[in-house]
Amino acid sequence: MDSERLSLILTTLGREGRRITTGRRAVVEALVSAEGHVSADDLAASVSRSHPGVHRATVYRSLEALEAAGLVEHVHLGHGRSVYHLIDDLHQHLVCEVCGSVEEAPPELLSDVARRLRTERGFVMRPYHFAVLGRCSGCATDTPADHGGSGRHRPRAGRVT
Repeated sequence: MDSERLSLILTTLGREGRRITTGRRAVVEALVSAEGHVSADDLAASVSRSHPGVHRATVYRSLEALEAAGLVEHVHLGHGRSVYHLIDDLHQHLVCEVCGSVEEAPPELLSDVARRLRTERGFVMRPYHFAVLGRCSGCATDTPADHGGSGRHRPRAGRVT
């Protein structure tokens, strides 16, 4: 685990006037240790292994508090469960509608769109809450976009690449 990153996040949480409870600390530890995107259920299981006394409901409340403090972001990856990641790792999510793969893209991917929305409409976009749906390079070449595909690729649980 990256103890420096953990310390920085907990310090920021305290500076925001939020209590650093055992449950919140356990959730932050699980997020820092996680590889990629994790659901609330994944986090609850991880926290349960390292802190058996922390109840599942505490994990959910901790996620809400961390998100309210601006330290955690949740993302809807297509039709699946929401997943969570720390705000210090902002990125876009490209989700393949055919095979379910999830690719992380740099945060500036939609900066032109954000700039245009702000200039033309005064709208400030927060593009990290959602995924951009489409077809990954493998599925785009294997399946015609307008015919639903050749049947070679079937939707499956998302995987992060």
